Formats: sequence, structure tokens, C-alpha cells
Amino acid sequence: VTFSAPIEARNAGIETVYQTLAMSPVLSIAVKMFMGRELRRPGIRVIFFLQLDRPAMEKFARHKISELGLMTIQNINQPVETRTGGQRQGAAVAGAVEFGSKVIILDEPAAALGVKESRRVLELIQDVKSRGIPIILLSHNMPRVFEVADQIHVHQLGKRLCVIDPEQHSMSGALAYMTGAKVPDDVVH
Repeated sequence: VTFSAPIEARNAGIETVYQTLAMSPVLSIAVKMFMGRELRRPGIRVIFFLQLDRPAMEKFARHKISELGLMTIQNINQPVETRTGGQRQGAAVAGAVEFGSKVIILDEPAAALGVKESRRVLELIQDVKSRGIPIILLSHNMPRVFEVADQIHVHQLGKRLCVIDPEQHSMSGALAYMTGAKVPDDVVH
């Protein structure tokens, strides 16, 4: 599949949570969650003024945040930049879970997070998995990958080298493939 714009991927049911925590830091969690798909107020005024339905977005965001167990976020209107890394990523994952109907891509979702916050992000990943939503997790943190992955695509020099089952391979074996110290049996050079 080829998309010419990120909105096309979104429309196809693909959501992405980016590694950087600095995206749109001055927006509230609710506004950020709806970025690019804002709810408009109903009625004739919307045609002329394009007013956002902030109460509906805030109510929805508050519900999704609490549904994922992120109750430490009390004020849904507070700017994202005033939140901890775990709260920011949790809110981003909450939005992706709600709008990602086909697949969610997580790019190093626990990067720059503390131990407790990283644990919460992994719990969110497990929760999303249990809902039957496929996740693509991009990560260099092999313990985390082995903890949540059903299959691992090992890449080397930007190309997929092999696909391994974490139940049948060790972490050191996966790292050996990644570094080139070991060549998988099914790869022909």
C-alpha cells in the first residue's frame, strides 16, 4: 500500500504514535487526540464559523483516558507539555486505540520514559493486544519486545532479515541476527 499523505493512512484505519513527545506540546490532550478529525458543533452556525465541539471532545477524551487506566490525568484541558512522559504517551496511545481500527504503529513508545512510565506503556500495549487490534512496535529494547511480541521482524541495514517467534528464539539469538554475528537458516546470500 502506498499513501501520498498521512491522512490517507488514518482514513485506512492506521494510527501512529511517534517517538517524540514534543509534537504539538501547547495543545490540550483532548484537542491533540482529535487533531485532524475535530468534532464540529452541530447546526447552521458550523457552516459559517466551523466551531469545534470542545465539550464533546473533552468528554470523549476523558472517557478514553480513564478507560485505559490513566486516572492521574485530572484536567483534560491542561497543555500536553505540562504532563509527564508517560501521561503524554498514554494519551497518544489512547487516541490511537480509539481511532486505529485496523493497525497501530508505535515508534519507540517508551523512549525517554522512566521505569514506571515504561511499564504503564507496556501494559497499554497488552491491553490493546487483548482487544484484537494489531500493533507494529518499532523498538531497540529487546526485553520489551520479547515481553509483548507475537513475532519479531529482525532488520539489518534497513531490510528485513528474518521473522522469528519469541517463544522459540532467545533474545541473544535475535541480537546476533541484528548485528550480523549469526545468519538465520532461511536467508540465502
